[in-house]
Amino acid sequence: MTNPKLEVLTPENCQVIFIDQQPQMAFGVQSIDRQTLKNNVVGLAKAAKVFSIPTTITTVESDSFSGYSYPELLSVFPEAPILERTSMNSWDDQKVRDALKKNGRKKVVVSGLWTEVCNNTFALSAMLEGGYEIYMVEDASGGTSQAAHDYSMQRMIQAGVVPVTWLQVLLEWQRDWKNKTTYDAVMELVKEHAGAYGMGVDYAYTMVHKAPQRTEHGPTLAPVAASL
Repeated sequence: MTNPKLEVLTPENCQVIFIDQQPQMAFGVQSIDRQTLKNNVVGLAKAAKVFSIPTTITTVESDSFSGYSYPELLSVFPEAPILERTSMNSWDDQKVRDALKKNGRKKVVVSGLWTEVCNNTFALSAMLEGGYEIYMVEDASGGTSQAAHDYSMQRMIQAGVVPVTWLQVLLEWQRDWKNKTTYDAVMELVKEHAGAYGMGVDYAYTMVHKAPQRTEHGPTLAPVAASL
């Protein structure tokens, strides 16, 4: 029998779920810099948009505790419904189960807060009761301490969850640079959200390939030595 986890992620075989990417949840994150976390979440969201990956957004107790999802995330999917819950475990909400089933893909890429609570319970339940494969985006998720995040990741890995990073997922979807329909969008996404990799792309485009800079700016003034 073929092990489905040996299959690479493709735009046709997976779906994405964002769990509780909300400000009050982010306030409690200690395992990753919060700005880096949000950058990675939005990078993953934009990647899903580029490749038309079915995406679910679920929130918990928005009005009473957690606040509203990051505007930067919601702006990527302005028409997507937001699936509000009371349970810490997204799997307990029928709307979430229905959304996953409607998307019809067993590989589920997960980004959520907190790793040790909402991610953990959803992953274990969706695997046990729904037969889903879970790909946990480690750097687009966060826990209340480094230990909480790390041990939760270990627990999920032992149960069969596949750990990934957001950039890994993006490039697995792209797979081949000859796929020109998504090439330009991927490069724009990399330049905006992929840190040193994106800086390197900008450098190569402008300095090696002599492409124009991607932003307009004022005149560059030549050096003038100051009088001694």
